[in-house]
Amino acid sequence: MTLAADRIRIVLVGTQHPGNIGSAARAMKTMGLRRLVLVAPEKAPNAESDALAAGADDVLAQAERHDDLASALAGCTHVMGCTARSRRVALPELDPREAAVALADAAIDGDVALVFGRERTGLTNEELHLCHQAVHIPANPDYSSLNLAAAVQVLAYEVRMALLGRADSEEAAGPGDPRASHEQLEGFYGQLAETLDAIDFHKGRMPDSAMRKLRRIFNRAALDERDVRLLRGVLADAQRMARLAGDPGSTS
Repeated sequence: MTLAADRIRIVLVGTQHPGNIGSAARAMKTMGLRRLVLVAPEKAPNAESDALAAGADDVLAQAERHDDLASALAGCTHVMGCTARSRRVALPELDPREAAVALADAAIDGDVALVFGRERTGLTNEELHLCHQAVHIPANPDYSSLNLAAAVQVLAYEVRMALLGRADSEEAAGPGDPRASHEQLEGFYGQLAETLDAIDFHKGRMPDSAMRKLRRIFNRAALDERDVRLLRGVLADAQRMARLAGDPGSTS
């Protein structure tokens, strides 16, 4: 279980209270998770963080720090964003148990991430765009105010149970092409957007809606590196043909 657990990143974005960082580190360590990633916290971890870590000082000390979410997700093959409510960015939504099983499965092939947003406002639409699925904790609708560290604890517990339930999966897994990393997928989506523009796919309509739907389709497919190479080759040829169509005098 240790190898898979070490591939799971708990990413805290824009944390507003340093004490919550320490409490999240404690929640992680109790469930065997160690990879804490901080993205542009409003205040750096401090003495309050250390106190609330309550023995998880090593998790806190080793936490990675990044200026933006995209860099924090570098190398990840699967990303889930924890959200308290529906957003304009429609993502497949899982409950904590389903999400934990999916993360445990994906962690066989490479790094994965579970992303938590700000205490007051959560993740922005732009940040959710970088996630492949959403996780929603079905709290009491009459009182759904869930502390950040408590949310981390709920998800960390479910992840631990999923990992314990499939402790021998890494040995049983057969060979295959590695899943595409977050950077590879984002590169593919960028090229896809450029290609759709080049072939005038949108025909004056707003492109965001189509790209959101296409992201959902390809995210469900769990593309591996070979898939992405093939798809980008198709896009490159489509872009070349679009250039030729726009330049009748060209012969190459």
